[in-house]
Amino acid sequence: MIDLENLMKDAPEREADIPLPSMEEQKRIVAELKALEEKGELTPEILEKYFGGKKSH
Repeated sequence: MIDLENLMKDAPEREADIPLPSMEEQKRIVAELKALEEKGELTPEILEKYFGGKKSH
């Protein structure tokens, strides 16, 4: 039998789940990232803004 209490204790701490943006917002973000990539302006800092795990915008 699996001891759920020990599994929870050993699980890494994580921030509260952040809801996904709406489909329209996701499409806008993708278009913005593609445009930046085409111009050669897609930096790790920009990617961190969207994929760093913290809601910053």
